[in-house]
Amino acid sequence: MDLNDLNIDLPDPTTTQQRRLHEHTPARIGVGRAGPRPRTADLLLFQADHGVTQDALMREVDPDLLLEMGLFQVNSRAGSRQEYLKRPDLGRLLTAEAMQTLAERLVKEPDVQLFVSDGLSAAAVEHNLPVLLPALQLGLHEAGLTVGTPFFVRNGRVGLLNAVNQAATAKVCAVLIGERPGLARAESMSIYLGYQPTLDATDAQRNVISNIYEGGLPPQEAARQAVRLIQKMLAQQTSGIGLS
Repeated sequence: MDLNDLNIDLPDPTTTQQRRLHEHTPARIGVGRAGPRPRTADLLLFQADHGVTQDALMREVDPDLLLEMGLFQVNSRAGSRQEYLKRPDLGRLLTAEAMQTLAERLVKEPDVQLFVSDGLSAAAVEHNLPVLLPALQLGLHEAGLTVGTPFFVRNGRVGLLNAVNQAATAKVCAVLIGERPGLARAESMSIYLGYQPTLDATDAQRNVISNIYEGGLPPQEAARQAVRLIQKMLAQQTSGIGLS
């Protein structure tokens, strides 16, 4: 029997599938077109999301938050956001003044040195840091590990792990950093970690916990995972691809 003969309105499988996908992802799926152009509502939403992305990328972290979290600030060698975006290498290095400040203020040779950087999203730091940093510090304390003096680096890249640990000489160095914002979100953060990183350490010698935000990996769970990962690094005395 042909189902069309029953005169029943069956759901469009394509529409149903798209609806289910929309329920599980913020990605732009099946937005459609008006002739050769995007539909007005979809275009306006795209422009609004792009504005959020640009704002997260170009503005600085609220200094009141850093004060509230007890973080002093030092700078990378990237003197502005424009220079930071054009010269990634400068974001991996600290100024001479910053190195001097760290030499004077950091606790030497802790088990773990934590620091924070804006990275590519100030919004990520502001959304997650108030929960993530205290949870991580508490977890490390409960694990019986010593933690160095936390601080904030403006215009920093992941590779700052190498420079920072020249001052901290920690067993494990970790940076909490804003991820590259996307059109769907700008509040996602990562934790990059390395065991005794040296100036020539590469990405192969680092581990990362990413997609940290309430819509992905919640900050509390990210802190728990980071503590377990740090314990594993300390036990095996390695990180990155050497970690089993």
